Amino acid sequence: MTATSGDDLFDDEFQRKLDYLAVVSRRVFAGRMRAERRTKKSGSGVEFADHREYQPGDDFRYLDWNVYQRFDRLLLRLFEEEEDLAIYFIVDASRSMGFGDAAKLRYAKRVCAALAYVGLANLDRVSIVSTADHLTGRMAETRGKARIFKVFRFLRAITAEGTTDLESSLKAFVAQNKRRGLAVLVSDLYDPAGFERGINVLRYHKFDPFVVHVVDPSEARPPLAGDVLLYDCETGEEREVTVTAKVLERFATAWKEYEDQIDRFCATHQVPAIRANVDVPFDELILRVFRRGGFLR
Repeated sequence: MTATSGDDLFDDEFQRKLDYLAVVSRRVFAGRMRAERRTKKSGSGVEFADHREYQPGDDFRYLDWNVYQRFDRLLLRLFEEEEDLAIYFIVDASRSMGFGDAAKLRYAKRVCAALAYVGLANLDRVSIVSTADHLTGRMAETRGKARIFKVFRFLRAITAEGTTDLESSLKAFVAQNKRRGLAVLVSDLYDPAGFERGINVLRYHKFDPFVVHVVDPSEARPPLAGDVLLYDCETGEEREVTVTAKVLERFATAWKEYEDQIDRFCATHQVPAIRANVDVPFDELILRVFRRGGFLR
């Protein structure tokens, strides 16, 4: 891979780690046949799937003559046809992802780029969208690991703006993408209407959601004290609050309860999910994704 200068998110070291992660992914799943990572449909492939009754106009080449000789029935042989796995990356680009020093958005971009490279190296078809309360950007489907620079260009251009509405943006996503596949949602899941609605849009439309929950632990215990004016970075709503040690403790408890709520929902609905702590090196997080399962299949 040739390094791209001028961007510390995707520098030489980052790109070297991508090659390493691609090698690890192949080793982790070396015991599985390539076909296990692909969606299948009935077609004219090489693996037998089933029989069905002959209909006028069917291709005689697929008649099962052994069945005809034994049972005097005209049955057509059906086969499994392999399709490349479609991987969709959905990157939350709302203002909450850019809060403070934008650590969450930077981390989300690196995780997305790393997982996209693994998919591209495995010859899957990769596309990316950015979202807020609507789809804010789209990178068309691409294939082959040399296309990672297209991924870099798209991710660099993403900025944090707008409010979070996962349900609305993901409804637009499923309307634009009729081909089902793996939908990797990379988000802090700060949705006032409930993160569940957005994930359920993917589930109900037969996509396979995989949640990368981006968290910044510093948000659980903000360095605040005394009388402060709090504001919602997405809506601009303001509220005066007197911050005491007890208030900070209650806030940290509420933050932890929200994390637990996300964990319970994903576990109950069998949605693979992983918590992406911005303090964890991105390559370590990707290895956790491999161990967690649900991304490479």
